[in-house]
Amino acid sequence: MQSPLLAHTAGTGTDRFALQNPQLLRVTLDGRSEVLARTGAMVAHVGKVDFTGWTPPSGNRRGNRNGGGAGNRQRDAGALDLMRCSGTGTVYLANLAQHLHVLQLSQERLVVTNSYVLALDTTLDWHTVAIENGDRIAGVGSRCLEVSGTGGLVLMTSGRPLVMPVEPGRYVYGDADAVVGWSSGLEVQLQAQSTNTEAWRRRGTATEGWELAFTGHGFVIVQPSELLPPQRVPRG
Repeated sequence: MQSPLLAHTAGTGTDRFALQNPQLLRVTLDGRSEVLARTGAMVAHVGKVDFTGWTPPSGNRRGNRNGGGAGNRQRDAGALDLMRCSGTGTVYLANLAQHLHVLQLSQERLVVTNSYVLALDTTLDWHTVAIENGDRIAGVGSRCLEVSGTGGLVLMTSGRPLVMPVEPGRYVYGDADAVVGWSSGLEVQLQAQSTNTEAWRRRGTATEGWELAFTGHGFVIVQPSELLPPQRVPRG
């Protein structure tokens, strides 16, 4: 059989996270360490790989930055719906053909909307952070994640994103439904783009709704879409 389709064969390499193509992630497991991935994101795998449920470790190591307690840990457990990938082999991850981006953190801190996380190394830590009135808008939601440490983090965007530098003394604005993440040290303010009362609803009927204003030193990641964050398709 001859067809250009057959040229899309599996890539090779030993990197933990690598892009098979812009919308498909290849994860290499060496049998010694594990990877956390969004539940249901596996589309193919080879080798002896196990997929198991994941819950946050005890001691609130990855808990709410506002304090401990069982209630905070339970809410944080729901911030990311993850599965544990372990064993030896290759796993392919994707979600609704979203564009994927591999970031290697080295003791940096990054705030991301939890709905845009596809996979991450177990060596990373994260804390939930709240944005005032954030539950009233579709994209950012009531809390985001501040991810820190050393390891790989894979984000999803609807299309190819825009990275906007932020400098002290000037504001950078992004539609709240389009912002994916930003440098942890930035000052963030949530404000309405319109006085129309519909702006308080999710998307509403206003011409524009909510925007995030950033100032400080760092960058903001914006996707070219005001759609809701990429989600798993519910099964009927």
